[in-house]
Amino acid sequence: MNEEYIKRINKILTYIDNNLNSDLSLEKLSDFAYYSPFHLHRLFKAYTNETLNSYIIRKRIEKTASLLIHQKETTVTELALNYGFNSNSSFTRTFKKVYGVCPSEFRKLSPNNYSKIGIVESKNGQIRPIFEDYICNINNHKNWIKMNAKIEIKEIPKLDFAFLTQIGVSGLHNAFEKLILWAKPKGLLDYPDFKMARIYHDSFKITEPEKVRMSACVLLKEPIEVKGEIGLTTIEKGKYIVGHFEIEPIDFEKSWNGLFVWMNENGYKKADKNPFEIFHNNFSEHPENKSIVDFYIPVI
Repeated sequence: MNEEYIKRINKILTYIDNNLNSDLSLEKLSDFAYYSPFHLHRLFKAYTNETLNSYIIRKRIEKTASLLIHQKETTVTELALNYGFNSNSSFTRTFKKVYGVCPSEFRKLSPNNYSKIGIVESKNGQIRPIFEDYICNINNHKNWIKMNAKIEIKEIPKLDFAFLTQIGVSGLHNAFEKLILWAKPKGLLDYPDFKMARIYHDSFKITEPEKVRMSACVLLKEPIEVKGEIGLTTIEKGKYIVGHFEIEPIDFEKSWNGLFVWMNENGYKKADKNPFEIFHNNFSEHPENKSIVDFYIPVI
């Protein structure tokens, strides 16, 4: 796809993320992107493999699922009205199509309750989890964190990144390789404190792995010009749980799960911001093929 198209679609993705409780009609987004509705619809489907309307509905449902988990004080009716549904019944119907249970039941089954998450049968007869089964044994997660993580609560400064969008876990390595090829001739790899990062715009707890949107990033120390599919983004300063790990690639999921369990156990509440990772080495150059990495969970 043309780099200018990718740049504009990335702007649309960010705009949708920041305005899920606002008007996201095709006409509104077309004006924002300076495309005709037909052209935007076609480009968006080509880039994300979802229609614009399906994507917005999914993101709104996933947002409400996250709030059901992390904001117990918000009612189901408030969520329905705040995120574009005409009635509680239409919201519940749409939510149940995605997760197999109604919103109130989803909240009861949420990971914060430290229970075994159930499964539902899809229309084709296959069994799938409502959530990733990431807290099936809380004690194991606690022990993993105790043995493998150093945890701090930190106020971090504003961080600036150059990024490439990656949708789905397949192809993530290629995104990082492409970003390195972009950064190398600019001398960024020569910095002694060169770091790569990954920002999560979706959660594996509530989004299917092939639809999770991530940003493969290079941490910037000074302003830089970008064009085309390479974009600029910022993590604003704030309070974070920071978990320091030295782990194999297969242990990332376990480490994230354990860190969220630690957050809940210690009475912290996730802020409405994106978790991210900063890498301190190339795991392929480590004698044990381990990543030295910090995980960041925004909290309030």
